[in-house]
Amino acid sequence: MKNEMRWDLTPLYSSFESDAFKTDMKSLDHMITEMIRLMEKDPEKQSPVEVMEEYIQKSNELRDHFSRLAAYASLTLSVESKNETAQSVMDRIMKKSVELRIPEVRFLRWLKEQNDLQSIIEKSPLLKAHAFALEEMKKKADHLLSEREEYLISKLSNTGGRAWSTMQNLLTANLMTDIELAGGKKRVPLTVARNMAHSRSREERKAAFEGELKAYERIEDASAAALNAIKGEVLTLSDLRGYESPLEMTLEDSRMDRESLNAMLKAVEKELPRFRDYFLTKAKILGYDRGLPFYELFAPIGESDKDVSFDEARSLIIEKFYSFSPALGEFGKRAFDERWIDAEPREGKRGGAFCSNLHAIGQSRILTNYSSSLKNVITLAHELGHGYHGHCLKDETALNAGYPMPLAETASIFNETIVKNALIEGLSGKEKLTVLEGSVTGYAQVVVDIYSRYLFEMELFKRREEASLSVRELNGMMTDAQKKAYGEGLDSACLHPYMWINKPHYFMPGRHFYNFPYTFGLLFAKGLYAEYQRQGEAFIPKYDELLRATGKMNVRDVAALVGIETRDPEFWASSLKIIGQEIDDLLAIMTE
Repeated sequence: MKNEMRWDLTPLYSSFESDAFKTDMKSLDHMITEMIRLMEKDPEKQSPVEVMEEYIQKSNELRDHFSRLAAYASLTLSVESKNETAQSVMDRIMKKSVELRIPEVRFLRWLKEQNDLQSIIEKSPLLKAHAFALEEMKKKADHLLSEREEYLISKLSNTGGRAWSTMQNLLTANLMTDIELAGGKKRVPLTVARNMAHSRSREERKAAFEGELKAYERIEDASAAALNAIKGEVLTLSDLRGYESPLEMTLEDSRMDRESLNAMLKAVEKELPRFRDYFLTKAKILGYDRGLPFYELFAPIGESDKDVSFDEARSLIIEKFYSFSPALGEFGKRAFDERWIDAEPREGKRGGAFCSNLHAIGQSRILTNYSSSLKNVITLAHELGHGYHGHCLKDETALNAGYPMPLAETASIFNETIVKNALIEGLSGKEKLTVLEGSVTGYAQVVVDIYSRYLFEMELFKRREEASLSVRELNGMMTDAQKKAYGEGLDSACLHPYMWINKPHYFMPGRHFYNFPYTFGLLFAKGLYAEYQRQGEAFIPKYDELLRATGKMNVRDVAALVGIETRDPEFWASSLKIIGQEIDDLLAIMTE
């Protein structure tokens, strides 16, 4: 019997030994060779239009082919961290990708010299369809190093940042935690211990937290080495490429301007006191007078946090998706029916949750660690939002389907809002308290905790420029960042010094500052949902069109499609005001 809580990867490949997989691996070699030969031609013997068209066509084909193979290996590893075949395949694929760097660099250098790019683009429908991608490539060419340097950087990354990231994933995926309870000790995977933060039992929440911290002690030195290596690498690269800082490099990769980031952060800082009022009120209800201990951040309030089975979550989510639009409902139903979701926590499976959009086959795969709570229902809805975003882009080319980090959270948080608002509207009393409190807890993570992670990473890069950082320094930086963000809302004697190990984003070599995009996504989605409430059904096609545009515009221009100015602090303040009203409603119920 099939396990409905484990995903089906056969639409990608049936196995690493299948004929289809072996054939595609051989085809990858051929496609890489063809791309290299393309850029070995003398571009002076072809028209600029022909050079660009051929490069665009081959790039789209290669991206889909490459991503299909890489996704099968990486998705397998995410649930089977010790799968040696998958790891070997991943290593081989990453090595093959290095060979593409030279033709890419050659094309970018050639493109940089095309002073009449706009007039060239106008001569071809294919180029006009990829105008944004070509303009972005030309801009990136300004930060290129020599051909040989770029090749070496790409080649060394497999034994540098990527290798450290792989090691860190292995450490955390296989980390077991000892939980000391009155009934005795039990050993559980880290993912299970993390889910116990939502337990109704205070003893269990505290024991899981203490067990988690002790478990991190076993991998702290290796994790610190990995973090120092990865962040040291990006500091070196950002400096060599002429960026002011890793943040400037990240913003360019994110298609976002510094003015928009500053406007958002300014609005967040003004709203922190309201969140602190919530933390202090929750602390008093739970019997604390010095703010919340960290392990109580997710403690359920009230007695109505009923268990929600995976089947019940499925029915609830699909129903709420249909209430927004038939397209979203059909997408959600298909994701469950065709087993696109791996929800079962188990040893060897990585923690947290993510969605991988598989553009090559027009599908997605979603990983969660489901534990029958309403929070986990919301997490499922969130990840399915990422999947719907990919669904809206499935008919775009691979080059036009890649959206930046700040917009990556738009559809996911919009989906959260659909499900949460529908739940809250249909509830009253204790049940409403449970859902509303869970909602505000989630907002607090995306606004307050994310702000602490942003502060930590800013300080991390600043100090890493001077020297490697010890575990003691990293722990101190993490707790300092938590104090600045949470203020008196958290008990300063019970913080989470190892949150830098807990969050895998810090260890992603190509994803630095993967923190503020979550806040951007939350507040941007809140603004979009407010537009939906004002416009009703007329907004739905605009929303889908906005998602389709995310691969072909910068962040500010995408927002402008629906009349939003991302540089205006008032927009961010208006979205935070919507959240603030939910906090006020919750506080009113909590203090009745």
